[in-house]
Amino acid sequence: MKPSLLAAALACVSLAAIADESDVRKAAEAKLGKVEKLVKAPMPGLWEVTVDSQIFYVDDKASYLIFGNLLDMKTGRNITAERQFNALPLDLALKQVRGNGKNVMVTFEDPNCGYCKKLAKDVLTLKDVTVYTFLLPVLGDDSYEKSKAIWCAPDKAKAWVDWMTANKAPPAASGKCDTSGLNKSAQLGGKLRINGTPAIFFAGGERVGGYIPAAEIEKRFAAGG
Repeated sequence: MKPSLLAAALACVSLAAIADESDVRKAAEAKLGKVEKLVKAPMPGLWEVTVDSQIFYVDDKASYLIFGNLLDMKTGRNITAERQFNALPLDLALKQVRGNGKNVMVTFEDPNCGYCKKLAKDVLTLKDVTVYTFLLPVLGDDSYEKSKAIWCAPDKAKAWVDWMTANKAPPAASGKCDTSGLNKSAQLGGKLRINGTPAIFFAGGERVGGYIPAAEIEKRFAAGG
């Protein structure tokens, strides 16, 4: 094939790929709503579609929809859960780092949740961990007010630990405090269908609904998740 013809052929392939993606996005949005992200899935013939922070899979024509976890049978990896974890907006979370911080976990917690307070005390015993905590005030108006005070504190993470482990409440939030991030954090919990606290996510994709002790958390870190 002459160079000019080869270039033309490659251009056609490139344009076809772009058109395919555009068609899939258009078809997916007609049925699912605004697509936040669209990429080829690891499984041939499928596209990974993110809508409202949820991951779906569709075929090339968006005629069929799969809602569930995509697993790598060779490694046992939960690809969907890993993607979900890596897409979390961690800038909205309170961050604690202990030791070298190599082990990462994410929690969704309510400041009035008894098991969350138990978990907070356990976190203090963990070694080499980074904990991202999303405030999720699901237990009523007082939970929201406490979350607001923690969110508006100069050091959010310290205010959280002081309250959860020592019952030391931060001062009430001023009217000038921007709580949009707190509201986004609460909305995220709804999108992820978190109905109770604590909820714990591990970097390997595992999601735990409810409290587990420090020893169980360490076991998951040791197993790579």
